[in-house]
Amino acid sequence: MSIRLRLVLSYIAMLLVPLVLFGLALILFGIAAFGSLKSAFDVDFSHGNPVKRVIEHEAEDVAYLKTKIDGNPDALLQPDLLKELEDRFHKINMGLIVRKDQTVTYVSPYLKTSDSGQGLRLPRYGTTEVSSKPGHLGWGEGSLWITRQQDFLFSDQSQGSVFIYLNGSSFQKYLHAFSRSVVWTFLIILVGTNGVLTYFVSRSIIRPLRALRRAAEEIKEGNLNFEIVPHAQDELGDLSKAFEAMRRKLKESVELQLQYEENRKELLSNISHDLKTPVTAIKGYAHGIMDGVTNSPDKLDKYIRTIYNKAVDMDRMIDELFLFSKLDLGKVPFQFETVDLVSYVRDCAEDVQTDMEKKGAVFRIAELPDTPLPVTLDRDKFRRVLLNIIENAVKYSDPDRCDVTMRLFAHEGHAVLQIADRGQGISAEALPHIFDRFYRADPSRNTATGGSGLGLAIAKQIVEEHGGSISASSEIGQGTTITIVLKQSAQTQEGSDV
Repeated sequence: MSIRLRLVLSYIAMLLVPLVLFGLALILFGIAAFGSLKSAFDVDFSHGNPVKRVIEHEAEDVAYLKTKIDGNPDALLQPDLLKELEDRFHKINMGLIVRKDQTVTYVSPYLKTSDSGQGLRLPRYGTTEVSSKPGHLGWGEGSLWITRQQDFLFSDQSQGSVFIYLNGSSFQKYLHAFSRSVVWTFLIILVGTNGVLTYFVSRSIIRPLRALRRAAEEIKEGNLNFEIVPHAQDELGDLSKAFEAMRRKLKESVELQLQYEENRKELLSNISHDLKTPVTAIKGYAHGIMDGVTNSPDKLDKYIRTIYNKAVDMDRMIDELFLFSKLDLGKVPFQFETVDLVSYVRDCAEDVQTDMEKKGAVFRIAELPDTPLPVTLDRDKFRRVLLNIIENAVKYSDPDRCDVTMRLFAHEGHAVLQIADRGQGISAEALPHIFDRFYRADPSRNTATGGSGLGLAIAKQIVEEHGGSISASSEIGQGTTITIVLKQSAQTQEGSDV
């Protein structure tokens, strides 16, 4: 889940979750309110609408009161009738106040007022409007709402009034506590919900950032092996993957740089060793000529030819070193074209065969396809590959049994070229390293065979530039086979001059 979607969902949750929880809290408060009303009005809420029942009960009690007043108004001064009426109205949390002229003769006892009942702010005689605002007692506690006012005349023609009121003190206290509880509940739900959601969202963002910061510190200290594991599939996860890819690239770059440094040291060591041998020979033969050791024309000619051959070996070694260096840096241009490899190999074999015969070696082609075998290659560079492999085969073969065989065939969409000799062979330990630069199977670096140790390394570089592969198989005393595999081209270049 992306961070943007996560933030949007958390914002929606911060709005909806508090509302849902607050709604549940209101339901619970409502249940408590029903209990409070039941306690306040002493009404069974389990049967029908409680408010309707209170109204009906009040109407019945008021009708009964009017009947008593019409029959005998002075009865409102008698304790028995007042107690009966009190019991009726008290069931619905209502009470009575009886006034004669300006004197309050009766007040419901549970109001906890003074005995005189004076101080009550009551409507005047003959008032038809019932006050909707509570009338407050001048002393004591609580508040009341006058719901009914019944005016009449006593037998002595004095003015009398009966007030029916609703005692709202307990309900008002409950409403006050209820509103305060609702406010605090809403604040707690809002703060708690936002706090929890903010914590989880921020943790999902901060944890990957801390991991990246730790990784950056480890890399700064040079520890490139500290792996970064993405914790989520989001933007920070993508950042962690990119950071991990950067770490791997940086590690590969550092390792490659160290390898280059090691190769540079090895290169300098090998160059120094391989160049020192012919230089020493040239200096020795030159000193012999200068000292007059060559006291005959034949001996002088031998010394001069030796000096020349050593100089040629040095020149060839420098050329190979320069070529390998350019190949290694990718600075050698290739001129690729589609070539019939069958005709190409046949022409190269004809050129090589003459030189091989001069050296007393046998070179032959054992197998060639009957149909054209198109491949994409650079003619000159690939010829260098073939010459290096063949020269290497002749170099490490016994003069009496120097036999080099070449075969070419197609296999699963590829052209396979094999060059085999019957030389001394290569040990299993040395075989994996023969394509390394400056590598010689002979640890003494015997120069009797000559060479710079770059021939097969150059061949491997050129073959890989062609998109192919080169490998070797060998057995001691049985000879060595070099195999080159090139991808066959999709179409043949018609009329190509090979």
